[in-house]
Amino acid sequence: MVHHVSTAFHWSGVAAAHPVPLDGLADSVGAEPSGRSGAGAFNIWGNAFPADELPCGERVEVDGVPFLFPEADGVRPDHLRCRGQRIPLTGPRADWIHVLGAAERRTEDEVLLEYADGTVRSQWLRISDFWPQTPARFGESLAFRTARLLYPRHEQHTMSPSIWHQRVPVAVPEGLSALVLPDNPAMHLFALTLVEEAA
Repeated sequence: MVHHVSTAFHWSGVAAAHPVPLDGLADSVGAEPSGRSGAGAFNIWGNAFPADELPCGERVEVDGVPFLFPEADGVRPDHLRCRGQRIPLTGPRADWIHVLGAAERRTEDEVLLEYADGTVRSQWLRISDFWPQTPARFGESLAFRTARLLYPRHEQHTMSPSIWHQRVPVAVPEGLSALVLPDNPAMHLFALTLVEEAA
């Protein structure tokens, strides 16, 4: 099933898009189902997104870009808390790296783009605060906003946390082999897609 998320922004320059599976790299529980495991660890307070309000385990389209949104059972890790992980990126040309992510406070940090010839280039990843009712600070579009925020022992219905759609430019599109994330646990990634821009 493909979810089409309607936002004010639509990325119309997509010639080809390649969602990157992140299952084997996930290291943190960021969403919990209604059966509540209490294992939510999006931050030090044990907050989590409600999984029933997200397209968990499905292919989702945000602003015209397809993503593979992770499954979330509240027990197994479902997303990447940035701790310097290296994500292999093989095959297609990429002009942009699109991500679905959220941050604890608005956060920006460098990522490294590795190439098959050994070249390494740096770029900035900037993600706004997940905290309820906080506006985008870095030009992202809103991907998802849930109606409540989960705590270890209760749900807060007056808080509506956000997941943002952000992108990172790839200055040299050919030969990209890996993305190295910053060692910054305040940044969280739920999905990643390589996008080739239309000519």
